[in-house]
Amino acid sequence: MLQSAELLGAPVAAPWLNTIIKGDCVAALEKLPDNSVDVVFADPPYNLQLDGDLHRPDQSKVDAVDDHWDQFESFAAYDAFTRAWLLAVRRVLKPNGTIWVIGSYHNIFRVGSAMQDLGFWILNDVVWRKTNPMPNFRGRRFQNAHETMIWASRDAKAKSYTFNYDALKASNDDIQMRSDWLFPICTGNERLKDENGNKLHPTQKPEALIARIMMASTRPGDVVLDPFFGSGTTGAVAKRLGRNFVGVEREQDYIDAATDRIASVKPLADNDLSMLTGKRSEPRVAFVSLIDSGMIKPGTVLCDAKRRWFAKVRADGTLAAGENAGSIHRMGAQAQGLDACNGWTFWHYERNGGLTQIDELRRIVRLGMERAGA
Repeated sequence: MLQSAELLGAPVAAPWLNTIIKGDCVAALEKLPDNSVDVVFADPPYNLQLDGDLHRPDQSKVDAVDDHWDQFESFAAYDAFTRAWLLAVRRVLKPNGTIWVIGSYHNIFRVGSAMQDLGFWILNDVVWRKTNPMPNFRGRRFQNAHETMIWASRDAKAKSYTFNYDALKASNDDIQMRSDWLFPICTGNERLKDENGNKLHPTQKPEALIARIMMASTRPGDVVLDPFFGSGTTGAVAKRLGRNFVGVEREQDYIDAATDRIASVKPLADNDLSMLTGKRSEPRVAFVSLIDSGMIKPGTVLCDAKRRWFAKVRADGTLAAGENAGSIHRMGAQAQGLDACNGWTFWHYERNGGLTQIDELRRIVRLGMERAGA
């Protein structure tokens, strides 16, 4: 059953966009076209292999994950299930898309092996450290205080995947974002409850965790697929952050709760969703593009800011000085006797009686490329 996108309060560009598809994730994903989603967040069954009930020291029963959907008859059965859903999401993932898979020690190593076997290229493993993990009641092992996420591109050749490095660094007090993230488990008002006051879903993830994933690896308007939609955290966060989503879920109770939850979410304003970007996210501009656009003509003489070194622009996009010729970077380094040089900021051209960096011309070309949707 396909839930109404209008009910979920999001614009539609395709009939499956911003909807929850009811069914098994492998079969349901046949409704999606090839190369149609930007990012996948998958929270598959962990196959916890629980052996009987778990009790606290006061003999009260622990509300553990013992649902039928987390139970498999063998590791081989779980591995076959894992390969099937990974192949299904790989088909719908765009060539430059990425996938996040979260798991515990019970399953994440098996999932990671399957991902590599199927051609996914692992970019990072990210550890979610829990500020308030469940105790180890039996006292026979370390307390399980983290889960592991694998972040991977569709294949090793995918170089243009989204990674909002500059925004993450700025939000982290101008320090590179690390691969260990500290968040509490889902509690309080965020935790969905059933009519009896019990947890609606045993493994509901905190919104802050999903928001970090989306802010790291998506842009506004991107499509995020969650093939194990559960209580709808991915959809709720996507709507709030101006992303599109599509979820797959086979349990009607979860679908109903997720639909109500997402319908109540108010999206952030567009100006609150702007992403901080840096040089690495800007379109690449070659020096020859300045010649092609007529901004610099062959024969133009360039110089450094103090007019100590000079070079002439050639029609092929190289610079010549005496008997030597090469790129703007190589010739800038050679002039100074250095190993490397940023030619864009080193070389200047005459403008209105003064000197201007050629980097200003690159900025103009780049703006034109962005406006044209490059």
